Amino acid sequence: MRAFVRSDVEVAASAQLVWDYVTDWPRQGEWIPLTRVEEVGDAHAVGGRIRARTGLGPVGFWDPMTITAWDRSADGSARCEVLHTGSLVRGEAEFAVAPRGAEACTFTWWEHLTIPGGPLGALGWRLAGPGAQRLVDLSLRRMAARAEAQRAAG
Repeated sequence: MRAFVRSDVEVAASAQLVWDYVTDWPRQGEWIPLTRVEEVGDAHAVGGRIRARTGLGPVGFWDPMTITAWDRSADGSARCEVLHTGSLVRGEAEFAVAPRGAEACTFTWWEHLTIPGGPLGALGWRLAGPGAQRLVDLSLRRMAARAEAQRAAG
């Protein structure tokens, strides 16, 4: 089974500021609950790798990812696609930022994941999917608030 999650947030900060913030991989723990992200080598180009640890204390899992697309444009728009390559989380994802003037942008995050476990996994996703969507929405609202605070500070 494949599952799709997508969230968009309007941010009152420049696309460049938002992009620099969201691709400062270790700082993602500031806005994604129960997650810490580590760079594995050069993590700002195609072929780069990151890994995220999601969990609480000793209970959790690693989510290794390989960057499959990395694009930045002169207008401030940018996107990064990753391939989740772990044993639990598999599939594709994208972060993208699109400017809406000099000091505003839209940030988009989507995930297209393969849900393991056959029919039992599909049932689990039907139960957990709405919560996963709310978590992504919450994460993006937190990211926007932090990016806007950075803009205000300076």
